[in-house]
Order: sequence, then C-alpha cells, then structure tokens
Amino acid sequence: MAVTVDDSTAGRARPVIADAPGSRSWARAFGDLRQGWQQRALWGHLGWQDIKQRYRRSVLGPLWISISMGVIALGLGLLYSLLFGLPLATFLPHVAVGLLIWNFISGCVLEGSEVFIANEGLIKFLPAPLSLHVYRLVWRQTLFFLHNMVIWVILMIVFPHPLGWSLLLAIPAFALLAVNGGWIAILSGILATRFRDIPPIIASVVQLVFYLTPIVWSVDILSGNPAVQERARLVEINPVFHFLEILRRPLLGQETVWRYWYVVLAITVIGWSVGLLCMRNYRARVAYWV
Repeated sequence: MAVTVDDSTAGRARPVIADAPGSRSWARAFGDLRQGWQQRALWGHLGWQDIKQRYRRSVLGPLWISISMGVIALGLGLLYSLLFGLPLATFLPHVAVGLLIWNFISGCVLEGSEVFIANEGLIKFLPAPLSLHVYRLVWRQTLFFLHNMVIWVILMIVFPHPLGWSLLLAIPAFALLAVNGGWIAILSGILATRFRDIPPIIASVVQLVFYLTPIVWSVDILSGNPAVQERARLVEINPVFHFLEILRRPLLGQETVWRYWYVVLAITVIGWSVGLLCMRNYRARVAYWV
C-alpha cells in the first residue's frame, strides 16, 4: 500500500490511501492467517500475560475469574429456580454452564470489535500479521473458559448428571466456538477500525441477545406451556442458541440434537467466507485506519 497526495482541493494537500499492487489477493489473506498461526508461541505468551497483567498484585490471581462467575451463576440460578418453580439440582447447572459458554461467545464478539483498535501501537510499529491479534484474543478467551470449567466440575460433583460418551462431543463443540470466534473478530475488528460506531452498536446488540438466548431461562419451560409451545421454537432463529446447545448438552449429559450442529457448521462456512473476503479486501488498510 502506498500513500499519494491529492492537491486538487484549493491548494490544500490531502493524503489518499492507495492500495499497492497485489495487496488485495487471496494468497496474502491466507498467508496472513498462516503466518499468524506460525507465531503461536508469541500470541500464546501474550494471551497469558494479558490475564496475569489483569490480576497483578492479587492474592488469588486468575482464580477471581472462576469466583466471580460462580457467584453470578449461583445468584441467578437460585433466583430463577424460585421464580420458575424448578428444582435447583437441574436448573443451576443449566444456568451456570450457559453463562460459562456465553462469556466465551460475548468475549469474542465484544473484544473482537476492538481487537485492532486496542492493538494500534503494535500494528503500526510491529511487522506482524493481523491474524496474530485475533489468535491472541481467542486464546485469551479460551484461558478464561478453562478457568471457569472449575465451576462445571464442582457442579457435577454436587449435582451429578448422567454423563456418558457424548461428553466427548464437548471438545469439537468448543473447537467450533473458537473457530467462529476467529472470523467474528476479523470481520467486526476490520469494520470497527473503519467505522468507530461499530463497537458500541455491537455492545448493545450483545446485551439484547443475552436476554433472547435461553441462558437464565429454559426452552423446556415454554415448551411445556401449550399456549406458547409453537412460539417457543422461534428461539432457534437466534444463531447463538445453536452454539450454546452444541456445547451445553454434552456438558450436562443431555441428548444430542444434530440439527444444532448442522446450523453451526453452516454458519462457520458462511462466516469464514465473509471474513476472508473482508480480510482480502481491507487487510492492508487496517494500519491506516487505526
């Protein structure tokens, strides 16, 4: 990419960004992803340092991640189990695991919209692929998720669930969540560098989606009511619902619903197609936009 000068406006020079030859190519887009992955030692270290820096001089350190999550899950689980008249042994794990997964999803979305803006200094002065910052973000959210898995272990001890071989599906399910977190960060991150109104808009939408997703409420409650049984299926319009269910169901020992997996796979393919297209066309401009 090169910068030219346009002096056609009343003698005042104005910088105009012009793409260098070959800057918009699929080879460079895929090359960026490949080079970023090859530097996994760097973004892996940076992601871990992000967590250590956040809890520097704290006695419990990163354990505060799990403690805060556990307190919120316990409070919401107790409250809504009393409101809906549901047994705590089944509803508390439902809420806690839902919050655990939601924190990963919302973290990728919210921080993804600012992934390049937050790393402005590194992007301008460090010759590194853009995808490095995306990998760092997803890795950091993965570490948060693994910390919070302590809550799931405790719940399975206190409130045993019939876990079987379907529990192994949690591994590919979480892998799909992480893969989708990548294209979300790329797409929203590039758009946000160009249009700075994007992050607050995304934050508002994420807050709304939280209430529309069965995290602190259950679809089974609506399905049990004949008056709203048909309308309960409208929740499947929400794409986050499918991501939530492919991971929550194996963690709670529930029956696998394969249509959720099909929807997630379709979203993954479409999402990465759009994300790579955006990467191909605008990757070279991010350094100027930030």
